[in-house]
Amino acid sequence: MKTRLALVMHQPLGSAFRACAQHVLGRVPDLQVFDVVPDAPPQEQTDRVLDWVHAGPIDEPVLMLCDLYGATPFNIAAQALRQALEEGYIIHLLTGTNACMVLKALTDQQENPESLSERVRQGALRGIVNADPPSDCC
Repeated sequence: MKTRLALVMHQPLGSAFRACAQHVLGRVPDLQVFDVVPDAPPQEQTDRVLDWVHAGPIDEPVLMLCDLYGATPFNIAAQALRQALEEGYIIHLLTGTNACMVLKALTDQQENPESLSERVRQGALRGIVNADPPSDCC
């Protein structure tokens, strides 16, 4: 079973992540982007996200990725998550999204949806590397 993916982020970050994924993977990524514009009415944006969730089967897992914890896009996604969970959807939400997370989600979205959110979270951590040269290098 394939996990459905959505990016809920400050505009234009979601679209930029999608473009980056397309560049790296060499194909159009299978994900939905919700770029939240400044002053967007949160309830209208939450309804847009929920409409997308409802467009898929209730038993097909959903993973939403947000940029900043506590910011407007996160609050929109969190509200959609709460409502979708109450309706019986299988849905997860991660914040602090980086390019490694988006790529990991796209490359693993057909493998074990129960652990996808944790694998994506771990992918983010593995992508953070101190690449400074050793102090005795130069």
